[in-house]
Amino acid sequence: MNVVGHRGASGALPENTPAAFERADEMGADGVELDVRIAPDGRSGSRLVVFHNPLPASQAELDALPSFDDVLDACGDRMLVNVEIKNSDDEGGHDATMAVVPPTVAVMRRRGRSWADRWLFSSFDSATMDHCRRAAPEIPTALLVGEVTDEAIAAALAAGHVAIHPWVDRLTAERVEACRAAGLLVNTYTCNDPDRLRELAEMGVDGVCTDVPDIARAALGRDADPADLSPSWGTRA
Repeated sequence: MNVVGHRGASGALPENTPAAFERADEMGADGVELDVRIAPDGRSGSRLVVFHNPLPASQAELDALPSFDDVLDACGDRMLVNVEIKNSDDEGGHDATMAVVPPTVAVMRRRGRSWADRWLFSSFDSATMDHCRRAAPEIPTALLVGEVTDEAIAAALAAGHVAIHPWVDRLTAERVEACRAAGLLVNTYTCNDPDRLRELAEMGVDGVCTDVPDIARAALGRDADPADLSPSWGTRA
């Protein structure tokens, strides 16, 4: 089961900051999850920032947010990178023009071939993921959901996603098996409890977002092992 640093090693350092992603790498995380938004740059343009919550109102606060490139630089040359696109009404506004997608794809493509197998897009907004698939069919996508219903599985399959990302509190072994039978990877969010982490691994979960990658690795008996130099998001059944 992949250990994925939730907004970096956010239990140790401020979330979605370059330092948090550097720490996740140091802790041996297999990958990281980060949140991308498009923000005004104060010069009649825009830039990509890494920030979870709705954007602050003042330009000074916006200018202080780390850029997407800054965070990717902090991710090193090994970890998987789950790029969550923030673009839905309940996350601070939905932009039907999908203005965030083209520059995000451009930044990712500029990273070159050495990054090609590290990427995964995700979002709660299915239209945004559809747009990502059209803009960058080479980058796999995942659907974020609160619960793995049969309808969610069907929607993920119909849209061509490789994975489904459910909330950990509603995830059961039966639902994991249903996803795997459908050929979907399961990456769950967000778990920091050692007992539950071990249970998720036994259930066959492919990846877990956690604020504490070091604790997760220890719970899974991996703390004495070197970091995997070439982790993978996995292969669909």
